[in-house]
Amino acid sequence: MLPVARKMKITDIECHVLLVPDVRTDATYSAQDDIVAFVHTDEGITGIGESDVNPWIARACIEAPSTHSMGLGLKEMLIGENPLDTERLWQKMYVGSCMNGRRGAVINAIGAIDMALCDIRGKTANKPTWHLLGGTPHDAIQPYASLQPNGTNLEQYRESLVEWVLHARSIGFRAAKLEITLFGPYNHTGMNESDDKVTEVLAACRKAVGSEFTLMVDVQYAWDSADRALATVCDWAEFDVYFLETPLWVDDLDGYARMHDESGLRIAAGEWQTTRHEFADLMDRGKIDIAQPDVGRVGGLTEAMKVCDMAAERGRKIIPHCWKTGISISASAHLASVTPHCPYFESLPAELTDSKIGRNWFETTCS
Repeated sequence: MLPVARKMKITDIECHVLLVPDVRTDATYSAQDDIVAFVHTDEGITGIGESDVNPWIARACIEAPSTHSMGLGLKEMLIGENPLDTERLWQKMYVGSCMNGRRGAVINAIGAIDMALCDIRGKTANKPTWHLLGGTPHDAIQPYASLQPNGTNLEQYRESLVEWVLHARSIGFRAAKLEITLFGPYNHTGMNESDDKVTEVLAACRKAVGSEFTLMVDVQYAWDSADRALATVCDWAEFDVYFLETPLWVDDLDGYARMHDESGLRIAAGEWQTTRHEFADLMDRGKIDIAQPDVGRVGGLTEAMKVCDMAAERGRKIIPHCWKTGISISASAHLASVTPHCPYFESLPAELTDSKIGRNWFETTCS
């Protein structure tokens, strides 16, 4: 750990809202926008972080002036502080904003700042961030390709996803997640297909890549009951699905427990959860097999590491969620590097995204 006795001060926090020029509010596609936070110091070292949340809301959480001792602005709390003291600063932001925050967008904004503070620690020590996080480093870490298809009807959607997964394999990926969202709150371009069509799309992708390629499936909260989800996925054994992500609405913890008990699949969730406290509910009551903290959303690397420790104590796996730019992908890679029970981390490389932000920022931060 880097000693915090060094006298460095935060001088400013600069927020940038990024938007693609053709934002579609009817698309469930958060790679269209971004909030990027630059934390500046008096030694000329700047840290960079981001979070997957409405960027205008995140910027307000950071820049809003303080109103009272439990409603402090994040930026105001940090000016003049030592950026190397990340644990103390996380707690200061959490408590100081608790009447407005504790969960949701304020924690997401804290996540972007904490990511930047960890970046400063690494740059100051001239060491990779993973070296300062603790934990046991892997010899190698394995990304999976996160694939969201295009198309306005089932046939286009299926063929697009088959094309994406074959392309992912051709550029060296050995695993990919299929976003098969044909109905429900995340339904792709307004589609409302029957449940059996999810199996049809999965079968087409498995046939295309063969048995040696690892497939995960994300239906994005599609089913409205465990009974309905189980009626479909209990027949998926032949497809060798590594995990099923977010089959039910985020608050249906009892339904998630049933999916764990009865589906025969590893159940993954956690992309929206903020702080270790929500993950405790998800793992203990929801019984999920794989916890998916999103580094920005959960509260940054400082909080994500605590979620990893909780998962280890419970014998669960960690596979970080990441649906943003190379900034978050890099943070997820550092987290995965020191988490022995993390078999994969999510990656959205430039070759596999249509997002202008995703392509440009991946090339800038990960090349």
